[in-house]
Amino acid sequence: MAAFVAMLFTGPIEQDVHYHFFADDRSFNAIPNFWNVVTNFPFIIIGLLGVITVAQSRPNDAFKELIFCCYVFFIGIFFTGIGSAYYHWHPTNQTLIWDRLPMTISFMAFFSLLIGDTISTKAGKQILWPLILIGFMSIIYWTSLGDLRLYVLVQFLPVFLTPIILLLYRSQSKIAKYFWIMIVFYALAKLFESSDHQLFNVCGMSGHSVKHLFAALAPVSLIFALRKISTK
Repeated sequence: MAAFVAMLFTGPIEQDVHYHFFADDRSFNAIPNFWNVVTNFPFIIIGLLGVITVAQSRPNDAFKELIFCCYVFFIGIFFTGIGSAYYHWHPTNQTLIWDRLPMTISFMAFFSLLIGDTISTKAGKQILWPLILIGFMSIIYWTSLGDLRLYVLVQFLPVFLTPIILLLYRSQSKIAKYFWIMIVFYALAKLFESSDHQLFNVCGMSGHSVKHLFAALAPVSLIFALRKISTK
């Protein structure tokens, strides 16, 4: 609530006009921005693997009611790979919509899953669709008014709150360490994203491409968590 109130007193956040100018714009085999495009394929593979893992899992009672959140999370990961590859093929504000939209689905599904496994299973289930609606609204708000404030909350507030929740509440399924690993991988991904040009100048691999790889490792942690808590 404090974050939403603070947002009201913060000026509009416009999309940076230089955002689409990534360090590595090399083409290969007629694929523009080759590395930024192909490094999205791990999201597609991991999203599919995650859905299969959820379907085959037999979680304990504490996690069973949160399985649908897992499905939504991995479906979002799958479409993030497709949407991000499409965006990097031709980076514009219009194609960026299809990059960010599925990401909001995964962010919100992850947060509802976290709440369900720590604070309240019932609350986690009930908050899923309202959170996803807020995620969609953040994209509509940005595209309609050119203001990224709501989207920034959708992306970064769960990341900020996750460590606090993990420190204050105990995981009912005893998978807290996997949530921590997800946060670490995502933090590393954002770090590499902010070093896009610097890393490219040093080693020829852009920070944004490496960001995709580290971000794709985050959902892998949830796959291992599902396997850990599945009954034989």
